[in-house]
Amino acid sequence: MTQNTGNDSARSINDVARLAGTTSRTLRHYDDIGLLTPTRTGANGYRYYNSDALARLQRILLLRELGLGLPAIAEVLTGQRDDTCALEGHVRLLEAEKQRIDRLIASVTSTIHKLSEGEPLMAEEMFDGFDHTEHTKEVEQRWGAEAYTASDAWWTAKSATAQAAFVAEQKQLAADWASATASRSDPESSEAQQLAQRHYDGLIGIPGTPSEGKAGPPVAYFLGLADMYVADPRFARNYGGQAGAEFVRAAMVAFARENLR
Repeated sequence: MTQNTGNDSARSINDVARLAGTTSRTLRHYDDIGLLTPTRTGANGYRYYNSDALARLQRILLLRELGLGLPAIAEVLTGQRDDTCALEGHVRLLEAEKQRIDRLIASVTSTIHKLSEGEPLMAEEMFDGFDHTEHTKEVEQRWGAEAYTASDAWWTAKSATAQAAFVAEQKQLAADWASATASRSDPESSEAQQLAQRHYDGLIGIPGTPSEGKAGPPVAYFLGLADMYVADPRFARNYGGQAGAEFVRAAMVAFARENLR
């Protein structure tokens, strides 16, 4: 439904939610916290948004994609930071990520073609865009050179198929976490707890991860990871931003309380 307001047009909240790939509930929340005020509200209580409001929503969604939490987004949009410089920086990050994704697509597409045609696979081509050594120094500083050496040996010993499967599994888990966050699931719901179980099980057997027999990592380690996801923006981006990381932590804490000792 589209309503005219002078020379501009306003779209209903349901239209905007559909076009932006979000939910009307999210848009109402943005209104409640003063982040995105509707252009007008109809007598029936429906919210309507004109082009200026849609442009603001585009910026909000962009900043969310880049991992900013709602308070930080509000700060940007109210002009407490240099909006132009901030957006230029965001564009550079998006371009860098686009280039990396393009390389991954080309790498996987090439692998599919070669497997289909029975051609030999080249490891250098297969893992273009996957850089497991990117954070070598940080890993060594946090957990020691031995931990990095063990995990690197574990990774490089995997076959190309096993490496690709592991990467796909981790990306799917992150996507499922982000989806659960977006749907506003309860961290203690069965859906969230199943994700926490997958998260815990995925840590078993990875060198450098402390383990209590075959039961997996101890509760202190598991909860330490949960805190790190919230504290480090790089991890938060894996789960759709700060809100996603906080949701993951809450679900992990609930899982640990019920299942780990």
